[in-house]
Amino acid sequence: MDLTAYLSGGMEYADNYGADWRSDMEGWLRNNLAHSCFNPVRESERFLGSRYPDIDFRRSKSEDFEKHRQIARDIVRLDSREIIMRSDYVICFYDDSAQRGAGTKGELTIAALMGKPVYLIRGMDIADIPSWVIGCADRIFDDFAGLKLFLSREYSR
Repeated sequence: MDLTAYLSGGMEYADNYGADWRSDMEGWLRNNLAHSCFNPVRESERFLGSRYPDIDFRRSKSEDFEKHRQIARDIVRLDSREIIMRSDYVICFYDDSAQRGAGTKGELTIAALMGKPVYLIRGMDIADIPSWVIGCADRIFDDFAGLKLFLSREYSR
């Protein structure tokens, strides 16, 4: 059975938009569990390139706020539908960049509301993670190695 993981975590304020850990996790899931992923970094780039090829999304926030708001709303809908309709579970790397942004908290809330497992890797001290985020998590891991060990046991072929 091909399951799909949604890779949640900081983007707007993250180094390289959080692409590095997502790429590593996506490869591991595909190679070890035959699971697919929704990688919002890649999908946002694809979406922006096809729907808004002439707009720099990051710069539009200060240059054309209404256009930025419209694009952001489209991205919120895209990501939310993905969690609700196609993802089987959520992997979240929660660090300072996720703390600073808002999308991760929304994604975790949607997943929890829909009864989808949320596996949280903490990239900061547990005392600094909001209780709301902790309340959305089914399991919390200290690192990616612990998550991978759990996933291997939980979802082995």
